[in-house]
Amino acid sequence: MARLAEIRMLDAPYHVDRPYTYLLPEHLWGSARPGRIARVPFGRGNRAVLGLIVSLSDGDGTALKSVLELLPERSSLSEEMLGLCLFLADYTLSSVGEALHTLLPPTLLSGRPNIRTERIYRPFAPGVPSLRLSDTGRGRIRSQEQRQILSHFASDPTPLSADELAARGITASAASLRALVEKGCLTVQEREMIRNPYASLAIARDDSPIALSRAQSAAYERIRSLDGTKPRAVLLHGVTGSGKTKVIMRILDDVLAEGKSAIVMVPEIALTPQTVGIFCSRYGEGVAVIHSSLSQGERFDAWRRIADGRVRLVIGTRSAVFAPLSNLGLIVIDEEHEHTYKSESDPKYHARDVAAYRVGKSNAMLLLASATPSLESYTKAKSGAYTLVELTERYGGAVLPSVEMVDMRTELRQGNTSPLSRALSDALSETIARGEQAILFLNRRGFHSTLQCKSCGEVVSCPHCSVSLTHHTRGDGGYLLCHSCGYRAEPPKGCPACGAARIAYLGFGTQRAEAELTAALSGCRVMRMDADTTSGKQSYDRMLESFRRGEADVLLGTQMVTKGHDFPNVTLVGVLLADSSLYVNDFRASERTFALLAQVIGRAGRAARRGRAIVQTYSPENEILTLSAEQDYPAFYRSELAVRRAATFPPFCDIVTLLLTSSDEKKLFRCAKELRESLLSLASGEFADLPLTVFGPFEAQIYKINEKCRLRMVLKCRNSARLRELLRRLLLKFGSERAVTLSVDVGPLSV
Repeated sequence: MARLAEIRMLDAPYHVDRPYTYLLPEHLWGSARPGRIARVPFGRGNRAVLGLIVSLSDGDGTALKSVLELLPERSSLSEEMLGLCLFLADYTLSSVGEALHTLLPPTLLSGRPNIRTERIYRPFAPGVPSLRLSDTGRGRIRSQEQRQILSHFASDPTPLSADELAARGITASAASLRALVEKGCLTVQEREMIRNPYASLAIARDDSPIALSRAQSAAYERIRSLDGTKPRAVLLHGVTGSGKTKVIMRILDDVLAEGKSAIVMVPEIALTPQTVGIFCSRYGEGVAVIHSSLSQGERFDAWRRIADGRVRLVIGTRSAVFAPLSNLGLIVIDEEHEHTYKSESDPKYHARDVAAYRVGKSNAMLLLASATPSLESYTKAKSGAYTLVELTERYGGAVLPSVEMVDMRTELRQGNTSPLSRALSDALSETIARGEQAILFLNRRGFHSTLQCKSCGEVVSCPHCSVSLTHHTRGDGGYLLCHSCGYRAEPPKGCPACGAARIAYLGFGTQRAEAELTAALSGCRVMRMDADTTSGKQSYDRMLESFRRGEADVLLGTQMVTKGHDFPNVTLVGVLLADSSLYVNDFRASERTFALLAQVIGRAGRAARRGRAIVQTYSPENEILTLSAEQDYPAFYRSELAVRRAATFPPFCDIVTLLLTSSDEKKLFRCAKELRESLLSLASGEFADLPLTVFGPFEAQIYKINEKCRLRMVLKCRNSARLRELLRRLLLKFGSERAVTLSVDVGPLSV
């Protein structure tokens, strides 16, 4: 009998992604196992490709191709991570290769691991450096710099790099170190470097006990009372400023003290040095950080430290849920309602679903935390599927800010066309005069949002996408930018449609708000934070720290100014265009608007002084805006749940979108018709047992992006293995269509 390996190719498209059987050469029997990466011949040309071993068996190896080699053990998956990889592929309807590339750092499978080394120096033999100081003749040490280096090693022979010597106040040039090696005073060797941009945050250790208020202690005790021998899920729902982080830290202390490991996830825009510093100062070098802004080398080194068991706590964004930790005891998802926890590229996973799988396999705890939980999570908590733990008051006696709604229709009638109402302008002046700070939220970039011809009504649009162009400034006439594909153009002198020179610049974004603010408030220091000002690496972090130090009076920006920040000196929050996200064609619009406004209002008055919020709107009577101003999540939940129940939207069903994309419109519409027919045939035949409602095909919200047209179908259903089998049939049938691409998203962010 021969030894056989079932292997999934890493670069196989979905419609040919299946196990292939290979003969395992005898010299690899001892090292091959499920989870190892193998190089195998594939296809008619026997091209050498990489594949993942998913199982081993005995059988007849006649006429089978043989495995060529195994990649180093470092690039393999443990049994737990192999199960996670296969779960991810199945649950998101992606290929195993796509799932594996999500789990592993990019450089690991390249054959060129991104390992950086540095030279370290140590005495040639104990006592030698001090003897060399008095040597005579050819090898005599004359250089004062060299003598200083040797004196240090004479007192402390610990091997050090040139940078480490410099950190100790020892000048050590490359020439001096090379000379000492040549004279036999020092030896040199290579040492692997760990690139960790957060290493300095672990220096100032703070392991003092965490003091909890009475409400926090009650929440902590409720969570700790849960049965630790089986998987459990907790929703920690606390108003903004209630101190959820302190409760989380106490739970973390307990989990790590038990010798287990933990993952703490936060939204990308909340992962600041301040946030990371809280954990690094408490848990030292046992912390690794994972997020998208790391370089490939930094990400690889973080993964190495985790995989090698040198780390027991991982802090990061969505992808941190795949950290290869062993003995997992806790996964925390802070601000669990955030849309950034859902991937919009394959595999289209939600971190919450992956976390639930991992805690289920590890008998661990899933701890979700938010002031504005998703309706799905809060429903599970109310039904008992999650344990609901609530914090209803702010920490340290702080109170929620007072909120004033300003009707911008009245402002217009009174002749005020500025983005700033008179009430907000006055409040800003008063706040700055007191030496306090303010945050202004406007969820729209650019200077003007639209250019429109006053003669024919034509809107200046992107030639490659079905969206209007946004006007940005740069000191001159500015430029027009497409926020979908990045297309740039000069502002037109006349209408592209009729030629009339009557172009109106309409609407406003953060650039115009900044200009108006600077003009209205003399001497006001404004810091604008949006995608245009934070494109550089760490620019976002630097701006936040600058604002924290008081180097600006007003922080003006898009969503990135609303989440997870704690600025003690901020006593005023202003919201411009509060209803801009309310009237979009999406069933989650109300939920998103409530969360955004409640979160940004909660940035005010988080210290001793009470905060104030001013919300500018054209719909002051809207219930969603009123409830967000009152921070009344339970009332919002009851209202929105009734709407969802009546329309049969989540949490009363699951949603799946099928998206067809093509640059050929005729083929796109033909394929869409065939897709609908195939789906309805399967749904009424073999899969008639599935509860399923089909809508479409119809145009996507943005029909054309970068010259590619898009049609979609929406399914209301229940996510199950049977449903995924139906969807898999569609992907296999239409996946080989070259002119049209079909993608499936289970649980999309919007429809």
